Amino acid sequence: MSAKIRTIIAGTTGMVGEGVLHECLQNDAVEAVLIINRKPSGVTHPKLKEIIHSDFFDISPIENQLVGYNACYFCLGVSSIGMKEDAYTKLTYTLTMGFGETLSKINPEMTFCYVSGVATDSTEKGRSMWARVKGKTENDLMKLPFGKVFCFRPGFIKPIKGLKNTHKFYAYINWMFPIGRALFPGAFCTLQEMGKAMINTANISEKRKILEGKDIIALGK
Repeated sequence: MSAKIRTIIAGTTGMVGEGVLHECLQNDAVEAVLIINRKPSGVTHPKLKEIIHSDFFDISPIENQLVGYNACYFCLGVSSIGMKEDAYTKLTYTLTMGFGETLSKINPEMTFCYVSGVATDSTEKGRSMWARVKGKTENDLMKLPFGKVFCFRPGFIKPIKGLKNTHKFYAYINWMFPIGRALFPGAFCTLQEMGKAMINTANISEKRKILEGKDIIALGK
């Protein structure tokens, strides 16, 4: 890596975002980390800065604090279970695009990594509502004037032991991981691999790329 990574991470109060933050704080290739939350995370570290901001649909009030970063790891997302399409679209597509449009304007050379999901529908025409919305989000993020855009499509993610935002149900299903990894290696990755893969996108020459499970694992080594 020719230049140290200065990254913004969104979604660190969730399991994936917290794991990505954990990896960034331990990695010497990452020089500075900025996290944006609605309430304090309680995490402290010499290279960590936190902004408390209540409205993720409008980050223009904090624009001047977002200048000078060369990466964004966007891990913010909601489950579609029980949601109508318009509500899910607002919290997934509208929020993400607003965030991306602002960052691409002020940091046009930035590498933007977006956590999508396995089976996301790039055609935007399938029967699955969430997959269509995620597909449109991926497609339109890749049209923004970022230096590079990578869309991550993990399947089962094994959490990092000891972190506080791990979903409780993982305590009951983690036993599946070694079996699933052996039988379907591309569908089962670790959160460490996710975090390292995001950091390692700095070394990828492609400008736009969808990363499936097998790609995440390979890049996260």
